[in-house]
Amino acid sequence: MGSLTLVTIVIIAANVLISYKGFNDYGFFERYKFNVGSIRRGEQFRMFSSGFLHADTAHLFMNMLTLYFFADVVINWVGELNFIVIYMVSLLLGSLLSLYFHQNEYQYSAVGASGAVTGILYAAILLQPGMSLYLFFIPIPIPAYVFGIGYLLYSIYGMKNRIGNIGHDAHFGGAIGGLVVTLILVPSLFQTDLLMIGLLMVPIIVLFVMHKMGKI
Repeated sequence: MGSLTLVTIVIIAANVLISYKGFNDYGFFERYKFNVGSIRRGEQFRMFSSGFLHADTAHLFMNMLTLYFFADVVINWVGELNFIVIYMVSLLLGSLLSLYFHQNEYQYSAVGASGAVTGILYAAILLQPGMSLYLFFIPIPIPAYVFGIGYLLYSIYGMKNRIGNIGHDAHFGGAIGGLVVTLILVPSLFQTDLLMIGLLMVPIIVLFVMHKMGKI
């Protein structure tokens, strides 16, 4: 983990350049951010463009740092082209889930690569479930699959209770994208890691059951 390939450098550079353009140009930021009202009026490009804008340098740094740590895990398994497919599909599914849950909130806005980056993170967890992750506030290693399940459950909690200024639904949608596309690209995982796949799918099922019941 934690090495740079050309495709990772290009994606990070695109995020940095576009985000800094947004930091310094309010009109540009407003034109390309995710906004439900604008998307429902026909500006669907915002579902993609918003994934390259960030609220501030800290937001940008954390997303790019996470991408840096996990990109090579995915690239080593599926190659650079498929890595881009996972990244882009996760970005769009994150936006789609946000639109689904906020479709009647016309003022709802969001920015960030979190959906895409979460998709890469969950692709890496699926491909290497035994790797250990460290959180800043917990100085002990956490098995990747435990983190993956726990984070999705936390995202459900965050969506239900509107915790923080965080797009929990975009994270969740991105994770779904990362998991589904990785399984399509590496179907042998159904033979080698079926239990792990089932465990990671549990929070996804929980989310849609809760939504069906009107609890989220």
